[in-house]
Amino acid sequence: MADTYKNVRIPGSNDIVYKDECIYSFDNPESENGLFICMSTFRGLGKDHVARHCKANPGKNVFLHILRRRKPIPIDSNIEQPKVTKLAIGIEGGFDPNGTKRFTFEEKYSIYIHPNVIIAYPDENDKLPEHVQQSAQAIITAESAFLKEERTLMNATWNGEIRQKTKHAHTLVQLNNGKKIPPSGWKCEHCDLKDNLWLNLTDGEILCGRKFYDGSGGNNHAIDHYDKTKYPLAVKLGTITAKGGDVYSYDEDDMVEDPNLAEHLSHWGINMMNMEKTDQSMADLEIEINQKYGEASMIEEANSKLKPVHGAGYTGMKNLGNSCYINSSMQVLFTIKDFQEKYYKHCDFYFDKAKDPIHDFNTQTAKLAFGLLSGLYSRELPDGGDASFRPPSNIRPQMFRTLVGRGHPEFGTKQQQDAAEFIEYFMEQVHKHCLSDPTPDACLDPSTCFQFQLEERIYCPETSQVRYTTREDSMFRISVPIDASKNMHEVLQYNKTKEELEKQGKKTNDLPIVRPIIPLTQSIARWAEPEIINDFKIKRNEPNTTIRKTQRFLTFPDYLFVQLKKYTYNDDWTPRKLDVSMEIPDEIDLNSLRAKGFQHGETPMPDDDEPIAQTTTKSNEEINEVLLQQLMDMGFSIEACKKALLTTGNNNIEAAMNWVFEHQSDPDFNEPYKASNTSLPPIIDEESIALVMSMGFSRPHATRALTMTNNSVEAAADWALNNPENDSALHILVDSLPQSSPAHHVTKTTHFRDGNGKYRLVAFISHIGNTTACGHYVAHILKDGRWVIFNDETVAISEHPPKDLAYLYLYKRTAS
Repeated sequence: MADTYKNVRIPGSNDIVYKDECIYSFDNPESENGLFICMSTFRGLGKDHVARHCKANPGKNVFLHILRRRKPIPIDSNIEQPKVTKLAIGIEGGFDPNGTKRFTFEEKYSIYIHPNVIIAYPDENDKLPEHVQQSAQAIITAESAFLKEERTLMNATWNGEIRQKTKHAHTLVQLNNGKKIPPSGWKCEHCDLKDNLWLNLTDGEILCGRKFYDGSGGNNHAIDHYDKTKYPLAVKLGTITAKGGDVYSYDEDDMVEDPNLAEHLSHWGINMMNMEKTDQSMADLEIEINQKYGEASMIEEANSKLKPVHGAGYTGMKNLGNSCYINSSMQVLFTIKDFQEKYYKHCDFYFDKAKDPIHDFNTQTAKLAFGLLSGLYSRELPDGGDASFRPPSNIRPQMFRTLVGRGHPEFGTKQQQDAAEFIEYFMEQVHKHCLSDPTPDACLDPSTCFQFQLEERIYCPETSQVRYTTREDSMFRISVPIDASKNMHEVLQYNKTKEELEKQGKKTNDLPIVRPIIPLTQSIARWAEPEIINDFKIKRNEPNTTIRKTQRFLTFPDYLFVQLKKYTYNDDWTPRKLDVSMEIPDEIDLNSLRAKGFQHGETPMPDDDEPIAQTTTKSNEEINEVLLQQLMDMGFSIEACKKALLTTGNNNIEAAMNWVFEHQSDPDFNEPYKASNTSLPPIIDEESIALVMSMGFSRPHATRALTMTNNSVEAAADWALNNPENDSALHILVDSLPQSSPAHHVTKTTHFRDGNGKYRLVAFISHIGNTTACGHYVAHILKDGRWVIFNDETVAISEHPPKDLAYLYLYKRTAS
């Protein structure tokens, strides 16, 4: 038996112990057959994958078997339940989708030697060598791989309870004006509001707070008072208890801790020990708005009695903390046959081929496919009993999220992200691995089912000449034309009524929301309209002219993602979402938008003989006028705005804004842009290329992005995400660039599927919140002739699918 245990190791501090879940499936210690942890590699295996592991790792066939079961624990009603302090789901301090924990775990252990030896642990320790016992105990007490990752990612999540001590704690001036504040019955001294009231700790004024983005809150009288007096601290009435209260520092612009709050309150006759909490804290308010924001109840169908549905293709996904953008995206993608064929049908192929399953993209994607589509993790619970005492009927996509997000500055954190950006990033990864990794079917690349080509036609009325260019994309991005609203009169009346109520200091929460109703067909029509571009330079040695640009589809993909451009910025640069109700047809016909190519009788424009690599830096006259105006509206000079756009690629407002913020203190910030006099673009260093490639972009794509953004890695990442690769122009540019060292180029070969332009709606992803960087995502999918809602762990038949409020729509090509 000595040889049997020769490969057993005791895990050290640098070893990662995967004892939460199987590396190939979602079996875990609570599963029917428990989890087997290899005592050599410390990888977790479900029962069905133990033999696979032993075959791939000869001599490493000794496992610690963990079987875990839930046991009810009594609830003490006198113990205060944990407070929600984070605007997040499924993380410590955030919303608990499973409610308060009312159980503990009991675990049973044994040593399993494949294929047929079982030794009880610790009951039969006399049959085990000392180092095997030590290994088992070390595995049991070790911090799990999932827990280590959670601790790392939690650092990126906001905590509503962490506040800095105010600098005014010991120096605050308090006026002796004879005021005494009663313990209740307060109202704003400038209006009639009786909640969201703040007591200024310097002069004792009671004033209403700020107005929130959904119309709730106050009338800004407290902040207006500070602007006039510069009295810095205010405490929110109704939040004061013996433990403290919500204190805001206006000049520090944050919620703060006032260690002398009891003394400051006593000046106004308030005894903290006698105060009870009667109003919501700021964290409470933000969380409530997050829960009750107008569209949230509609998107989540909160007012419907949802009927759960179970089985293959109806598996919920646990929210790992702001991971709903991943959950909703992957639920939609794995309803597509291409993804099912690639990763579910051939999952055993990827499992067998993987040398390092935990860090293998195909293996972890196939694992997710198996979890969602097998039906093993979506079983209907028997009637009777408490469901909380049973193992969860959903999957936890922890390994998948860790692998896909590794090295990415956004998807590698626990912050909320844009689902559209994630889908495009994931498609890049799929395509990359289809090109480079072993595959059972070389022709099967699911990412190509979204790819299409667009034809851009430039027409010069002055010369009647035309120029045709081609670009590729994977999403049909269209704007939301507010002026095309079908109910403009009602919207204007609603806005007028709301404004009048606000002037009177009255709340507008109870005012029924009237959203502009905009047909999707109008958005598509606007996309198809000619765009007038002034000051366009056809050739560098000729004067500027006005041209008309139109775009049409060269190819129609099998699946068309439609992304609504609903997110914009206010005049003060704060992000906002257009609150509209879209009129979404179940079927659309885009055949009229098919490109026709060069037509008989058309005269082509002469090509500019300037190298493509210099087209974005040759002149400060070739500016995206729309983006230029947006930047200038923020108060920056025209020269600074031109410089920001030209430096960051001339097509991305966010990248340009970031450049402005970083360089506004530069001495030449407002000086005219000076193009390089050299005939070649600057050398792009290998380190920058590697950094951009680590985010999932190909070498040509990364090189072009860095060239377009003057070798700025951050701006290049933004540019690359918003500019999918274009083979013809891309490789001409890359081949013309000087290299800091020899390198092998990665060639992207895209097969464009084409067919008729008729589509039927099969899924949509909705977003709750003011920006894509916060809030919550929910997916609705048409399955078996009925709409189903996928809201993280919840999978149920949809009663009222909110098609009008979605952000992304997925259309499938119809047969005719």
